[in-house]
Amino acid sequence: MIAALLATVLLIGTLGFVIIDHYPWFDAFYMSVITITTVGYSEIRPLSQSGRIFNSFLLLFGVSIMFFAVGAITQSVIEIQFNDVFQKRRTKKMIDQLRDHYILCGFGRVGRGAAAELMRTSVPFIVVDNNADRVERAMRAGMLAVLADVSQDENLIDIGIRRARGLIAALPTDAENVFLILSAKSLNGTLKIAARVAEEGSEAKMKHAGADAIFMPYSMTGYRLAQSILRPHVFEFLDITTTTSSMGLNIGIEQVEVSSHSSQTGKSLKDLQLRSEVGVIVLAIRRSGGKMMFNPPAHTNLEGGDSLIVMGASEDVQRLQNIVDGN
Repeated sequence: MIAALLATVLLIGTLGFVIIDHYPWFDAFYMSVITITTVGYSEIRPLSQSGRIFNSFLLLFGVSIMFFAVGAITQSVIEIQFNDVFQKRRTKKMIDQLRDHYILCGFGRVGRGAAAELMRTSVPFIVVDNNADRVERAMRAGMLAVLADVSQDENLIDIGIRRARGLIAALPTDAENVFLILSAKSLNGTLKIAARVAEEGSEAKMKHAGADAIFMPYSMTGYRLAQSILRPHVFEFLDITTTTSSMGLNIGIEQVEVSSHSSQTGKSLKDLQLRSEVGVIVLAIRRSGGKMMFNPPAHTNLEGGDSLIVMGASEDVQRLQNIVDGN
């Protein structure tokens, strides 16, 4: 708008000097420029009375528009500076309020897939990347994201790693992920870490560094491709229960934690009537000692520290969690 106003004033001024006092085109343009910029040069050619009247109005309008242009540009620069400061303060305040959150390091293709699942489950998480474009992309998607180098311990501390529940290492290289795992574990020994690995030889290093779960995107993709051909119905079932958002369904496989203080401990699956009353199916139970019970019988009793692997609608799974919690 500012450019259009200035161009319009210059055009009117040039035409006016050409028509009224028969200035050459360049002289008319130059006279218009020095008039609205108030540089104080004298008239480059004599002006008639009509020309001076025209020039007086050109001065009033031209200078007003110039002041407006300078003010608008100054305001924009100040707003950009202050918005940057306020945005950093808001982000810092939001990070300081995070508790039991998840940290996603790396917002590449693997990181974006992890972020989509974290958003779907509505858990608190923060995206960290050292690429400004990726951070901006995450923020546009409605995520809390910061631009930082996670190889520096102070940056991990700033994003609340000591208060975090879990970390996803999805950096570009295995070496970066191993270093990140070592740093994260040294700052928070109870942190659950899932890592992306590109080379098979790096799995043992990541396990030794402290990763709880390791995933190879390319081998997993190859496995799923083969499964889709060999066992298409099994693959379709697993795809439906693990990617419900893409299928437009509300069914998924979730885990429900049973605390040691739960009023439901000691009760059997039959007593809870999970399938008929709650609407979920218990696929497995992981005991606190690490033993996994698949397709547990109805007489199986719940124990404190159990993790129920269940399948059902998200609202039914939440209802089961409320029952287990005693709500």
